[in-house]
Amino acid sequence: MGDRKTGPKFRQVVLDGTDVRELAEFYRRLLVWNYRPGDEAPPPGTEDKDWLVLRNPDGGAQLAFQQVDRLDEASWPDAGPVPQQLHLDLTVDSVEDLDAQHARVLELGGRLRYDRSEDPVEPLRVYADPAGHPFCIFVA
Repeated sequence: MGDRKTGPKFRQVVLDGTDVRELAEFYRRLLVWNYRPGDEAPPPGTEDKDWLVLRNPDGGAQLAFQQVDRLDEASWPDAGPVPQQLHLDLTVDSVEDLDAQHARVLELGGRLRYDRSEDPVEPLRVYADPAGHPFCIFVA
């Protein structure tokens, strides 16, 4: 290794959820990613896992989902008692793509929290996923 200092490799972002399968399915469909082998939905009547991973098809960081008993929804971007703590940034190439993704997010169960899609410099929308985690989609 010589004198070169290295840090750990960034592997994934983990999101907590009270219904980990619903949350993973939301992002699987939105991002068009696949489950890590073995994390697909189990047969009906079979207990589901409490930890799921979605693989990035481009080889970058993954998304993982961890089951929790309780989760307070972030109040961001509004002022409120629960800060955002973290949010995901997703990008599209055009305002038309932003509008198309808006329809998909709502169809998949996401909720619009803030709309700045008319901004001429950086059109964006902030959403909450089914567990209440905030995420942005903006024109890069």
